[in-house]
Amino acid sequence: MSLLALGSVAGAQGASTLPVETAADRRSGDDWIDLRLEDINAYAARYPAAFVDEVVRYLDAPREFVETSVARRGVEPGDVYFACAIARVSGQPCRRMLEAWQGARAEGWVPVASRHGVAPGTPGAARVRELIQASYGRWARPEPTAPGQGAKRPAGRRE
Repeated sequence: MSLLALGSVAGAQGASTLPVETAADRRSGDDWIDLRLEDINAYAARYPAAFVDEVVRYLDAPREFVETSVARRGVEPGDVYFACAIARVSGQPCRRMLEAWQGARAEGWVPVASRHGVAPGTPGAARVRELIQASYGRWARPEPTAPGQGAKRPAGRRE
């Protein structure tokens, strides 16, 4: 699949074509991570090539897997990123994490992450946060904040 097509698919996934339960299923159990996964969806829709490159290079995922996963209905870029981040931290294949989440979607990400040492509040979850922050730094993208707070700039950036 071409990156142009990937961008179109990723952008379309942000629309109401996804099942209603998708956002709840993606919940990681960590509001900080959830906010960034939603923002990663927006980033990937606008910059699909940079998103794919990031996951391939820094989360050790196969390019074809990332491209085809994002193109699937009901799988958003944030899901792929989180699956690959959990995989990176736990030493498992990214595909295995995404399949585990898809197989138990009603339970959400928390049980999948917990089974692999990335439960909220654990050192594994802290490592996932570090991976996310590093991606934001490479993207030179301000991290999203909760409503009412200002955007956090990537480390080392000056206004």
